[in-house]
This record gives sequence, structure tokens and C-alpha cells, in this order.
Amino acid sequence: MLIKKTLPLGETEFKFTEDSGQFKGYASVFGGVDSYRDTILKGAYLETLKEHGIPKMFYNHKWDMPIGKYTNVDEDSKGLWVEGELTPGHSRAADVRASMLHQTLDGLSIGGMLRKGDYKDGNEGGRIIHKWTVLKEVSPVVFPADGSARIDLDSVKYADEMAAIETIRDFEYFLRDAGNFSKGAAQALTARAKALFTLRDAGDNEVAKQMEDQILDRLHKMSQ
Repeated sequence: MLIKKTLPLGETEFKFTEDSGQFKGYASVFGGVDSYRDTILKGAYLETLKEHGIPKMFYNHKWDMPIGKYTNVDEDSKGLWVEGELTPGHSRAADVRASMLHQTLDGLSIGGMLRKGDYKDGNEGGRIIHKWTVLKEVSPVVFPADGSARIDLDSVKYADEMAAIETIRDFEYFLRDAGNFSKGAAQALTARAKALFTLRDAGDNEVAKQMEDQILDRLHKMSQ
């Protein structure tokens, strides 16, 4: 499933060179506990960097047009170190650069794929992540937390991730990671979906249809 993890720039040792558009810092730090109670362990990125190389650079995980490139991405004892440069003459890159300089764009976020076996369940609903199957991109982002929840279940971008959903827990992780739902919202919607499946299994299709409409309505409102 697609997963995104974000750090405020204040926690990344982020440094920006005003004249050249170059920046560097930690996009991920090992051993901490994030807002979803997930912990990433040392060694998580070694295999994906070896197999897939340097990830792409986008703004706010918008995969329409890269805004620059990373010249170095490496895992050290602390976390995932990145060095990048924004594309000269690129209008969106120029806006990102201005926002970085003004300290209004204040986060770095990694995006990639987790598969079964890459993590184990931790305490209180979190995960202990020891491997990232694919690190696809690292984005400068506006918010260092999931302040704006969005999901599009018809998007081709999430087709593979949805196909990997096999359990209710997978569904909750998908809402949190791909859809940017808060932990509470993901758990609430997952509980409603679980109740819906139970009703369908019991043959109560009328009530199940009403609940399905409610779930779809909520997803639609969250995507606006």
C-alpha cells in the first residue's frame, strides 16, 4: 500500500542554500514514534535504494511534474539523508523555493510502498517498520501532519494499493496512509465498513445499503 511519512523541517536538520536552490536534510529519522504511532527502524531504506535508486522529487506528493532532483539520498545511523536541488526556471519550483526561504513550507515527506512482511504490528495500533519495499519520492510539503484529508478511490494512483487490501486492518492503514485520514477518522470509517460487511454476510441488504450510502457520502465529502 502507498504510505507517506512526514517530518517538520525543524526536525530534519534542513538547510537551504538561497542562491543555488539546493537543500539538504533528513527526510526520515529512525526510532521515533509518529502521529500514527509508527516507528521506522534503521536499515529500512537500504534495499530500496540499492534496487530502485534515487527517488523523485515532487511538491506535496503531486505526481504530475517533478520540481527538482535529488543528487544524493543515503541512509546513515540517524535516518534518511537527502540532498537535492530545485529545477531552475520551473514555476512551481520557484514558488517552493520562495516558501522555503520564508519558512512557510515546513516539512519533508517520504512516499512509497509497504507490503506484508515489511512491518509488524506494534502497540496501540502502530507499526514497527523495518523495510520499505519501494521509496518512490520525497516531497517538500506544507503541513508536517495530516491537516487535510483527501481520498479518491477511483484514482489509478491507488489501484495497486487497493488490490493489496486483504483485511480490515489493511483497509484502516490504506485510509491513513494513502488517504491522509487521521487515525481516529480511519478507525471510525473502518468500523462502519466492518459493520457493513457483517450485515451483508447476514443477508440484511437493505440496512447494508443504507450504511454503504453513508460511507460513500463521507468519502465523497472528504475528497472535496
